[in-house]
Amino acid sequence: AWQTELWRRLRAEIGTPSPAERLASVAAALRNDPGLVDLPHRVSVFGPTRLTAEQVQVLAALAEHRDVHLWLLHPSATLWDGAARATTRDLSRRRADPTAAVARHRLLASLGRDAREMQLVLAGVPATDQHHPLDAPAATLLGRMQSDLRADRPPEPTYSLGPDDRNLQIHACHGRSRQVEVLREVLLGLLEEDPTLEPRDMLVMCPDIETYAPLISGTFGLGDTDVSASHPGHRLRVRLADRSLRQTNPLLDTVARLLDLADARVTASQVLDVISLPPVRRRFKLDDQDLERLAEWVSTSGVRWGLDAEHREPYRMGGVRQNTWQAGLDRLLLGVTMPEDDLQWLGLALPLDDVDSGDIDRAGRLSELVERLGTVLDALNGEHSVRHWLDTLSFGLDVLTEVTESDEWQLDQARRELGDVATSAGERVDRIQLTLGDVRALLADRLKGRPTRANFRTGNLTMCSMVPMRSVPHRVICLLGLDDGVFPRSTGVDGDDILARDPLVGERDRRSEDRQLLLDAILAAEEHLVILYTGADERTGAERPPAVPLGEILDVVDATVSTQDGRPAGEHLVVRHPLQPFDVRNFEPSVLGGRGSFSHDRGALAGAAAAARPRQPEPPLLAGPLAPHVDADGVVPLDRLVRFLEHSVRGFFTLRLGIGVPEEDDQLDDALHAELEPLDKWAVGDRWLQARLAGADPGAVKHAEWLRGTLPPGALGHALLSEVVAEGDPLIMAGEAYRVRDVASYDVSVPLPDGRFVAGTVGAVYGETVARTVFSRLGPKHRLRAWVLLLALAASRPGHDWRTVTIGRGRAKGKPPQRSVLVPPDDPAGVLGALVVLRDRGLREPLPLPLVAAHEYAHSRHVGDKEELSRQAAGKGWSGSFDGALDPWHTRLWGESAPFDVVTEGTPFYELARDLWWPLLDAESLGPA
Repeated sequence: AWQTELWRRLRAEIGTPSPAERLASVAAALRNDPGLVDLPHRVSVFGPTRLTAEQVQVLAALAEHRDVHLWLLHPSATLWDGAARATTRDLSRRRADPTAAVARHRLLASLGRDAREMQLVLAGVPATDQHHPLDAPAATLLGRMQSDLRADRPPEPTYSLGPDDRNLQIHACHGRSRQVEVLREVLLGLLEEDPTLEPRDMLVMCPDIETYAPLISGTFGLGDTDVSASHPGHRLRVRLADRSLRQTNPLLDTVARLLDLADARVTASQVLDVISLPPVRRRFKLDDQDLERLAEWVSTSGVRWGLDAEHREPYRMGGVRQNTWQAGLDRLLLGVTMPEDDLQWLGLALPLDDVDSGDIDRAGRLSELVERLGTVLDALNGEHSVRHWLDTLSFGLDVLTEVTESDEWQLDQARRELGDVATSAGERVDRIQLTLGDVRALLADRLKGRPTRANFRTGNLTMCSMVPMRSVPHRVICLLGLDDGVFPRSTGVDGDDILARDPLVGERDRRSEDRQLLLDAILAAEEHLVILYTGADERTGAERPPAVPLGEILDVVDATVSTQDGRPAGEHLVVRHPLQPFDVRNFEPSVLGGRGSFSHDRGALAGAAAAARPRQPEPPLLAGPLAPHVDADGVVPLDRLVRFLEHSVRGFFTLRLGIGVPEEDDQLDDALHAELEPLDKWAVGDRWLQARLAGADPGAVKHAEWLRGTLPPGALGHALLSEVVAEGDPLIMAGEAYRVRDVASYDVSVPLPDGRFVAGTVGAVYGETVARTVFSRLGPKHRLRAWVLLLALAASRPGHDWRTVTIGRGRAKGKPPQRSVLVPPDDPAGVLGALVVLRDRGLREPLPLPLVAAHEYAHSRHVGDKEELSRQAAGKGWSGSFDGALDPWHTRLWGESAPFDVVTEGTPFYELARDLWWPLLDAESLGPA
């Protein structure tokens, strides 16, 4: 009821007749004055797929004084005649349509509603009908289906499907990418079988061309310049038509992104996406290395979202400046002039300690880019005239983008699209006030793909959406991506849309439109119809059903074809492809249809041949130990020795082989978190502890942490910082007793029996105590590090009562700090030499010595536990530790989630664990601080 009142008030406010009111007067004027429009005596309307009652009313008015010809595509002349006889009264509402029951062929009933409704719309117009029949189709399964459709004849199971009858092909694949690969092989197979067939005779239509376009480009090698050694499918002439202008013109994509950002949060990832656009990169001279560096800065400077505090006002966070672009850029630019280490800040910015002298120009370009972007986005808010919006978008292109001389067409097209909007507005370009939502709606259709003559009938193999070439005959028509849930498109009805509750005949329905498109494609295929869909999940392999309209086609096949084995004909017709292109079935004759092998991919053939060979046992990482490692200048660096013993497998890969473990790319974080991840919280605590141990003022350390942008906002950040202080202060207090003397560092050099030296520096020495406090829970690696440093110091500088004191958090939250006190053994040089021998051995071949598991075993045996219990303790240390089975270096050596037996069986693990840890445990006093 409210809508009626709304429209009445709107009509009164505007004072202009609505289109519905004007229609009657326009039709009357056309009848009374034929010269009102400049049209010839004969008017032909060619190929409409839908006509509304209003359009028919205008055409009828024109027909009063002119010959009006409608050239209509209809699937069945028989159905047309039957529907005409059934239409005996005015049928304006869809629910009263009797023609669905008139259709005898099930596909005409389920797929042809649009064609039937167009006839109903024309029913009240005096006209003569003339049918133009087609030649009889070929005697194939496809031809039989087309003949039944055109005659509106129910299918009968009298057709026998021969082995060479492959004019109708249906391929079930594992996902979209595999569909495109199968499509490529099908097209090559058809060209190979029929020398008269050319790419221009083929048409590929896809309901979601934008999603498939990148896959098509890669699979068909559209960007390749040298195809001499590539897949033969890369030599096909392929044209992607009617794509979105956003996809074909980067400048229009920039326009769309600016409109999207105008009322968005302006997150770190959104801005970096804009920066990565080719025209923006070109304007600010940014290469791939620059983009990687900018992403690092954005992450480390703490940028999350929002240009500045004011920009966050709509989100009720106007008082929170941290993690905005302004805060991050202030940190970056201040980092150009000063380091972060001394906790000095300027205004509200803490320097970013990651800006080298060579980064100054790069930092300036980022700052200028974000400033210009902010200026444009500020102007894209509020209500403004059409001219203001268009001028602002043009200004955005001017200050943010640049194109090469060969890409000038992009700028011309962008200006032309914006200029067309101004032209359409006419005199109202300066008067009408529009909001951002209005402008988005105004430009939405212009940024969509529009079919143009240049993209079709070019002599190439055309790939496009379902609409522009829907009924144009081709010798081969392929339908790509007819997946369940994607085709036909879903139709959601708004609860306030009272017209959708009881639609009229001829009104647009997307699901009905897609079904009609499929019917038109079936009838437009002259020789071959190829349908591809996702018939299995690409991850699990679970079978997926075809789209409902495709299932209806298979039902018609079952009702048309008689089989000797009693199985439905559709099961014979559907080709279910393997997941991988190198599966041997792709190269076995007749397995996937046709007489020869299905695939033409030489690379995949080599892969299939390799996969078919007998499996060989995986060779060991090394055939035998490597040659002894030679230390430069005969010096074993102390820090490298420590690092190796902390993780012997990592040491072998990095120090000896020079290879690493691929790390996952850190995803940009766009959110302000209410709490931190454990590792991030540890980083806050570690910075607090190290700064306090260095004598920094507590208030300054806290303020620096706020400026760094690592804390949650407001009270949440205060609570977390208080928790960190509560955990860190006991550590500081526990270590104060060992820091009463001046701190010193000592260079050490310990001769080894083979003439080498262990050399390095031992720091944090207070008198005769090496004191170290860590924010982590006191673990094996902290104690092992202290042990090696103690051995080097005692062996290099005898005659002192050296000791190391390492303090860390307790084993559980709320527990007191733990302390490890180590004193040197009687022969520190000998013990250190044994560790060097262990390291030398580990640089020739990987040592089975995961740190935590080795410690758990050695400690258990050291306190007198039985061997079986000690081995169980080691197994727990392996399976339940990120330093054990989950460690990426261990995964690289022993495999994913390897059992502990892999580490211990046939290896000296237990012996090595005792050799490494027992001397330390003999010298250690471990307990609460």
